[in-house]
Amino acid sequence: MEKFFRLSPVISFLLVLTLVLGSACIQLLPQAPAQSPQPSPPVQPVAQSPAAAPNVTPIQPGFIIPIDRQTEPLPTIADVVAIVKPSVVAINTEITMLDVFNRPFTQEGAGSGWIISEDGIIVTNNHVLEGARAITVTLDDGRTFAADPQPIATDVLTDLAVIRINASNLPAITMGDSQILRLGDWVVAIGNSLNLGVTPSEGIVRTLKATVPVSAGQTLYDLIGTTAAINPGNSGGPLVNMAGEVVGITSAKISAAGVEGMGYAISSFTAKPVIESLIQRGFVLRPYLGISMRTVDQFVVLSANLAVSRGALIVSVASGSPADRAGVRAGDVITRFNGKDVNNVDELLRALHTSGIGQDVTMTVWRGRTESSFTVTLAESPAPPR
Repeated sequence: MEKFFRLSPVISFLLVLTLVLGSACIQLLPQAPAQSPQPSPPVQPVAQSPAAAPNVTPIQPGFIIPIDRQTEPLPTIADVVAIVKPSVVAINTEITMLDVFNRPFTQEGAGSGWIISEDGIIVTNNHVLEGARAITVTLDDGRTFAADPQPIATDVLTDLAVIRINASNLPAITMGDSQILRLGDWVVAIGNSLNLGVTPSEGIVRTLKATVPVSAGQTLYDLIGTTAAINPGNSGGPLVNMAGEVVGITSAKISAAGVEGMGYAISSFTAKPVIESLIQRGFVLRPYLGISMRTVDQFVVLSANLAVSRGALIVSVASGSPADRAGVRAGDVITRFNGKDVNNVDELLRALHTSGIGQDVTMTVWRGRTESSFTVTLAESPAPPR
């Protein structure tokens, strides 16, 4: 028989009251006013014990990349220009030409030069002054001088020339050593570009000891190739290093469609003795053979019925010259000079000019179908006619 338990009225009331209050406690507590969320404090890294580090072998414990703050800054091109520009001059020339009707007219030319001595001696290119009947030199400060064309000293072979103006206390440039130049060295060409005034152009050394044919029968040697912009009017101006020293004399540019950055300067190593000789003597003293020549080519072989297809054909021999005294004749072909093969006139001249005055040299010569050897004692070159 089932039994039922009855709660007393008091206990029942207390139990109901407890349940009501328990279910409503959240609603009865006073609510705090709403506040904006606060940023969380930064999380501090937890130091790991050595046991927790990954198992990695270091390449070099304690290695630190050094930062060198003692390196001197390179001089700027502006510093170089400030030093050199006062010594660079603009050269303007007047040349008398003949038109198709053989009537004379005046043609103007422009080039550059640089002051090598404070008493007015100026270096430029031979082709800048060639044929000029009037020469005007404009200094960086705007002063203009007329140079007398008569005492001009020129050297066609190296395309160098020296003139003088009646001035003193001029800013002269120092010559530098082109032999220590390296490919990629910075250089600055300064000159009367396009006859618009003396301006600089920067570049690097791109070739050394270059050989460039500049005209028929003339080749320039030991040239410095540069990416500095070379334009008409730059000829004769200096090519300087970052110390402001002349390491070359701007002379030539290869102009062709699609060709850029192909300017050349005569190296200071080649120019220095030539300039000194032009200033001291008025001409360049070189070893002298006393012959005129032309390069052997297929036309010469056929027309002169030669037995060889290379060399330098002797066209004429000066009376009493070293070649004349040695027994060399017109019509002979020189194929070897002082131990070096000769394929053309340029190679013979190169070998001759690197020889010494008074030196005995051996030449291999073809006369008709016979090969012979001659010993020639080189003499001093005579002064050119004025």
